[in-house]
Amino acid sequence: MTAPQKPSWLCAHGAAWSRGEARVIYDNPWIRVTEYAAVAPTGRPATYGLVSHKNLAIAVLPLFDDGMTVLVGQHRFAMDEYSWEIPEGGGPQGEDPLASARRELAEETGLQAAEWLEVLRVQLSNSVSDERAIGYIALGLSPAEEPHCADETEAITLARVPFAEAFEAAMAGQLEDVLTVAMLLKAYHMAAKGLLAPALARVMLR
Repeated sequence: MTAPQKPSWLCAHGAAWSRGEARVIYDNPWIRVTEYAAVAPTGRPATYGLVSHKNLAIAVLPLFDDGMTVLVGQHRFAMDEYSWEIPEGGGPQGEDPLASARRELAEETGLQAAEWLEVLRVQLSNSVSDERAIGYIALGLSPAEEPHCADETEAITLARVPFAEAFEAAMAGQLEDVLTVAMLLKAYHMAAKGLLAPALARVMLR
């Protein structure tokens, strides 16, 4: 998929933040919290707390030929709520993101894919965090050839649902995970613009 030419306004840049002395407040295998003595773009001194992630966020939207997808249900500690999402996880920064996506799909759904489309690169919460995410559409789905064990802290439920139903749930605010919403929107856009196989697009959009 060829990237469109950038509009001129995307190339314009204003003043930047300046980072001064840094102090690590908290560190574990997944995140680091650093406090900076900073100077804002306006010239005003400020204290800035940055959450740095040690993994790349990975999202996978599995699409079956009949227009169905798979959602994963699990309780999320940070929000203290049950959440329905597309398969997601973290990949080590030095690992090929596609390898991470293959593993997450197999671990969470027991599926493998014959075709992978990278369709999304986003910053998840860039006011306080440096976390980045990559999203893939997985096509040509079949049971994974090799068994994969889920993370020992995850208790997940699977639901195979029509893409159109998942999309409408997201648009109604019933799915709140941002990567899930973004990937459903991207897939809908691709189907509507003829960027997916016509037969698949028809069953997704009906």
